[in-house]
Amino acid sequence: MSLEPTQTNKQEWKVISQLVTSIQREQKSARRWGIFFKSLSFVFAFTVLALLVSEDDAGAMAESQDHVAVVDVFGPIMAGAEASAEQILPALSEAFEAANSKAVLLNINSPGGSPVQAGIVFDELQLMKLAYPNKPVYAVIADVGASGAYYIAAAADFIYADKASTVGSIGVISSGFGFDQLIAKLGVERRTYTAGGNKDFLDPFVPEKAAHKAIFQDLLDDIHQQFISQVELGRGDRLSDDPGLYSGTVWHGQKALELGLIDGLGNLHSVARDRVGVSKKVWYSAPKTALEQVIDELGAQTQSSISWGLSQTLNQPLQLN
Repeated sequence: MSLEPTQTNKQEWKVISQLVTSIQREQKSARRWGIFFKSLSFVFAFTVLALLVSEDDAGAMAESQDHVAVVDVFGPIMAGAEASAEQILPALSEAFEAANSKAVLLNINSPGGSPVQAGIVFDELQLMKLAYPNKPVYAVIADVGASGAYYIAAAADFIYADKASTVGSIGVISSGFGFDQLIAKLGVERRTYTAGGNKDFLDPFVPEKAAHKAIFQDLLDDIHQQFISQVELGRGDRLSDDPGLYSGTVWHGQKALELGLIDGLGNLHSVARDRVGVSKKVWYSAPKTALEQVIDELGAQTQSSISWGLSQTLNQPLQLN
């Protein structure tokens, strides 16, 4: 029996050798990527820590100097949103309480929203102004300050906007759909059982009832009057007697100035600098955390690096030469 390796055995050993070499190559690559990921994690953690420290130091330094306290009112005004009473009021409270804030500035860019949320902010802001009579309140409208956003702005001592800002919309709206004819065509029978004559108020699957429509219109009119009363309380005799003032119309900033809806043209920076006389601004709205900022800035790059690294590690082809 010959102990010399056959040609077949030689080929098998060659394949095994190549497999071992490939496995070793993959292990080295995996170690390298492991080191890379660990280093990346360290850099990420260090960056977050550095941002937290620098953010706290910068914030403390800014608040120790004379400044304008800025509170943002951005986006739709509704419960649970960024522009909700539960988000705006704590920021306003801190802005008033800050020893070195020389004025409070509402930085508004919102189309409006809930009259309840806007009303809460308006009422609480009036109380804060009484508690801190020496801190004037400015509202500055950017792109839009309409409806509920203007409701809030009316509580300020002074309102400014850009000449092209959208201002006003002092009105109330509610809308819906009626599907009664549609379900009739589809042969769908609507079955509703109520206790209380108006419990099916504005049911979209039955024909609109005149009595319900009248009730709802009264409701809207009452809320509209509440809105008007608050605007008049805030703006007083600065308002013009234009008959369209409370029609729900919106105007650009220049026209809003003529109507007395605002006190002048300006922006966040010019109002702080020229009206308050203090250029430094400190934001009191709840900011994104340092971690959120890092994720926003580095998330896409990190995800791309990780995806590429995994593809290189896991999809390394075997070379069977």
